[in-house]
Amino acid sequence: MAHDKLQAILAGHKEWLKDNKKGRRAYLRGADLRGADLRDANLRYANLRYANLSDANLSDANLRGANLRGANLSDANLRYANLRDAYLRGADLRDANLRGANLRYANLRYANLRYANLSDANLRDADLKGADLSDTNLSDADLRDADLSDALPK
Repeated sequence: MAHDKLQAILAGHKEWLKDNKKGRRAYLRGADLRGADLRDANLRYANLRYANLSDANLSDANLRGANLRGANLSDANLRYANLRDAYLRGADLRDANLRGANLRYANLRYANLRYANLSDANLRDADLKGADLSDTNLSDADLRDADLSDALPK
Protein backbone atom coordinates (compact mmCIF):
# COMPACT_ATOMS: atom_id res chain seq x y z
CA MET A 1 0.00 0.00 0.00
CA ALA A 2 1.26 3.46 -0.87
CA HIS A 3 2.61 5.46 2.08
CA ASP A 4 0.34 8.47 1.37
CA LYS A 5 -2.77 6.30 1.22
CA LEU A 6 -1.86 4.58 4.50
CA GLN A 7 -1.25 7.95 6.19
CA ALA A 8 -4.67 9.18 5.03
CA ILE A 9 -6.34 6.05 6.44
CA LEU A 10 -4.51 6.49 9.76
CA ALA A 11 -5.52 10.17 9.94
CA GLY A 12 -9.16 9.29 9.27
CA HIS A 13 -9.01 6.57 11.91
CA LYS A 14 -7.58 9.01 14.43
CA GLU A 15 -10.55 11.32 13.83
CA TRP A 16 -12.97 8.37 14.09
CA LEU A 17 -11.49 7.40 17.46
CA LYS A 18 -12.14 10.93 18.75
CA ASP A 19 -15.70 11.11 17.39
CA ASN A 20 -17.13 8.20 15.41
CA LYS A 21 -19.31 10.64 13.43
CA LYS A 22 -16.16 12.16 11.97
CA GLY A 23 -13.34 10.43 10.20
CA ARG A 24 -13.51 6.80 9.26
CA ARG A 25 -12.57 3.57 11.01
CA ALA A 26 -9.45 2.03 9.46
CA TYR A 27 -10.49 -0.72 7.09
CA LEU A 28 -7.35 -2.50 6.00
CA ARG A 29 -8.76 -5.97 5.40
CA GLY A 30 -6.37 -7.93 3.18
CA ALA A 31 -4.03 -4.94 2.83
CA ASP A 32 -0.40 -5.51 1.85
CA LEU A 33 1.52 -3.81 4.65
CA ARG A 34 4.66 -5.91 4.48
CA GLY A 35 7.55 -4.13 6.16
CA ALA A 36 5.41 -1.09 7.07
CA ASP A 37 6.68 1.23 9.81
CA LEU A 38 3.71 1.51 12.17
CA ARG A 39 5.62 2.23 15.36
CA ASP A 40 3.39 3.92 17.95
CA ALA A 41 0.42 3.78 15.53
CA ASN A 42 -3.04 3.99 17.07
CA LEU A 43 -5.01 1.23 15.37
CA ARG A 44 -7.52 0.55 18.15
CA TYR A 45 -10.53 -1.33 16.77
CA ALA A 46 -9.11 -1.26 13.22
CA ASN A 47 -10.06 -3.98 10.76
CA LEU A 48 -6.82 -5.68 9.70
CA ARG A 49 -8.38 -9.04 8.97
CA TYR A 50 -6.18 -11.11 6.63
CA ALA A 51 -3.75 -8.19 6.23
CA ASN A 52 -0.13 -8.98 5.40
CA LEU A 53 1.94 -7.34 8.12
CA SER A 54 4.95 -9.61 7.82
CA ASP A 55 8.20 -7.84 8.80
CA ALA A 56 6.18 -4.77 9.88
CA ASN A 57 7.32 -2.65 12.81
CA LEU A 58 4.37 -2.34 15.21
CA SER A 59 6.42 -1.74 18.34
CA ASP A 60 4.47 0.27 20.94
CA ALA A 61 1.43 0.30 18.60
CA ASN A 62 -2.06 0.38 20.08
CA LEU A 63 -4.02 -2.48 18.53
CA ARG A 64 -6.50 -2.86 21.35
CA GLY A 65 -9.66 -4.56 20.12
CA ALA A 66 -8.34 -4.74 16.54
CA ASN A 67 -9.54 -7.48 14.22
CA LEU A 68 -6.43 -9.33 13.06
CA ARG A 69 -8.10 -12.63 12.22
CA GLY A 70 -5.95 -14.61 9.82
CA ALA A 71 -3.43 -11.77 9.53
CA ASN A 72 0.15 -12.52 8.57
CA LEU A 73 2.34 -11.07 11.32
CA SER A 74 5.30 -13.37 10.76
CA ASP A 75 8.61 -11.74 11.68
CA ALA A 76 6.74 -8.60 12.81
CA ASN A 77 8.03 -6.43 15.64
CA LEU A 78 5.18 -6.12 18.16
CA ARG A 79 7.41 -5.34 21.12
CA TYR A 80 5.38 -3.63 23.87
CA ALA A 81 2.34 -3.41 21.57
CA ASN A 82 -1.10 -3.20 23.17
CA LEU A 83 -3.13 -6.11 21.79
CA ARG A 84 -5.58 -6.31 24.67
CA ASP A 85 -8.91 -7.76 23.49
CA ALA A 86 -7.50 -8.16 19.96
CA TYR A 87 -8.97 -10.84 17.71
CA LEU A 88 -6.02 -12.86 16.38
CA ARG A 89 -7.75 -16.15 15.65
CA GLY A 90 -5.73 -18.09 13.09
CA ALA A 91 -3.12 -15.34 12.79
CA ASP A 92 0.41 -16.22 11.70
CA LEU A 93 2.80 -14.89 14.33
CA ARG A 94 5.78 -17.12 13.51
CA ASP A 95 9.05 -15.54 14.62
CA ALA A 96 7.22 -12.40 15.78
CA ASN A 97 8.71 -10.32 18.58
CA LEU A 98 5.96 -9.85 21.19
CA ARG A 99 8.28 -9.14 24.10
CA GLY A 100 6.39 -7.18 26.76
CA ALA A 101 3.21 -7.05 24.65
CA ASN A 102 -0.18 -6.81 26.32
CA LEU A 103 -2.31 -9.69 25.03
CA ARG A 104 -4.73 -9.80 27.93
CA TYR A 105 -8.12 -11.19 26.86
CA ALA A 106 -6.80 -11.61 23.29
CA ASN A 107 -8.28 -14.35 21.14
CA LEU A 108 -5.31 -16.34 19.81
CA ARG A 109 -7.24 -19.52 18.99
CA TYR A 110 -5.39 -21.62 16.45
CA ALA A 111 -2.74 -18.90 15.99
CA ASN A 112 0.71 -19.93 14.82
CA LEU A 113 3.16 -18.68 17.45
CA ARG A 114 6.07 -20.94 16.49
CA TYR A 115 9.39 -19.40 17.45
CA ALA A 116 7.67 -16.22 18.64
CA ASN A 117 9.19 -14.24 21.49
CA LEU A 118 6.53 -13.76 24.18
CA SER A 119 8.92 -13.11 27.03
CA ASP A 120 7.47 -10.71 29.61
CA ALA A 121 4.16 -10.64 27.67
CA ASN A 122 0.82 -10.32 29.46
CA LEU A 123 -1.33 -13.27 28.35
CA ARG A 124 -3.69 -13.24 31.32
CA ASP A 125 -7.12 -14.55 30.37
CA ALA A 126 -6.00 -14.98 26.74
CA ASP A 127 -7.61 -17.69 24.62
CA LEU A 128 -4.80 -19.85 23.21
CA LYS A 129 -6.92 -22.90 22.49
CA GLY A 130 -5.34 -24.89 19.68
CA ALA A 131 -2.48 -22.40 19.24
CA ASP A 132 0.91 -23.67 18.07
CA LEU A 133 3.39 -22.68 20.78
CA SER A 134 6.22 -24.91 19.53
CA ASP A 135 9.62 -23.39 20.32
CA THR A 136 7.93 -20.22 21.62
CA ASN A 137 9.81 -18.16 24.22
CA LEU A 138 7.37 -17.76 27.13
CA SER A 139 9.93 -16.83 29.79
CA ASP A 140 8.39 -14.57 32.43
CA ALA A 141 5.12 -14.38 30.46
CA ASP A 142 1.98 -14.01 32.59
CA LEU A 143 -0.26 -16.92 31.62
CA ARG A 144 -2.66 -16.77 34.58
CA ASP A 145 -6.14 -17.93 33.63
CA ALA A 146 -5.14 -18.33 29.96
CA ASP A 147 -6.89 -21.14 28.08
CA LEU A 148 -4.13 -23.40 26.78
CA SER A 149 -6.35 -26.41 26.00
CA ASP A 150 -5.27 -28.25 22.86
CA ALA A 151 -2.32 -25.88 22.45
CA LEU A 152 0.85 -27.41 21.01
CA PRO A 153 3.13 -28.64 22.43
CA LYS A 154 1.24 -30.43 25.19
